[in-house]
Amino acid sequence: MDISELRARHPDHWMRACSLRVLAMDAVQKANSGHPGMPMGMADVATVLFGRHLKFDAKAPFWPDRDRFVLSAGHGSMLLYGLLYLTGYEDMTLDELRNFRQLGSKTAGHPEYGHAAGIETTTGPLGQGLANAVGMAMAEQALQARFGRKIVDHHTWVIAGDGCLMEGVSHEAIRPAGKQKPPNLIVFSDNNGISIDGKV
Repeated sequence: MDISELRARHPDHWMRACSLRVLAMDAVQKANSGHPGMPMGMADVATVLFGRHLKFDAKAPFWPDRDRFVLSAGHGSMLLYGLLYLTGYEDMTLDELRNFRQLGSKTAGHPEYGHAAGIETTTGPLGQGLANAVGMAMAEQALQARFGRKIVDHHTWVIAGDGCLMEGVSHEAIRPAGKQKPPNLIVFSDNNGISIDGKV
């Protein structure tokens, strides 16, 4: 893979992904606290997801048929906050990013539901977001069966890290998902081979 060639072929994507990385670096550095690795490593995936695949409207953040994005690896919260800022969510301002991990800010160390539009669920404990996402996907299936695909046709997208997949709660959620096979659940595994304790 030639990075120079990819950058030349996709300059808009490259700039958005780099902007996301810089926002994450700066916020973590300023707070002197946080996890920059996951936002740095998943910036390209997240930029393509939000730019080309995720169905949402930043001006109507509670639109019922929007896709849901769950950052199960919530410690990488600057990835989500940066995406919300770059895609135009009014709740997520540059000042909020500057207040990352500060008491009373919308940008807590882990995303918290209700703090800002675009945060679909609270993801603190590893694996919790994946479990919530399975529930969201199954709920969408039930709604689709009741109201039809013309009314209910959204997806639930998840980024889960190595740590998420090591936790029992994720195993307990994956089992019914494997049985139900919700076609609207898409899980990205950030399989970077490291955790806070060292190599996986």
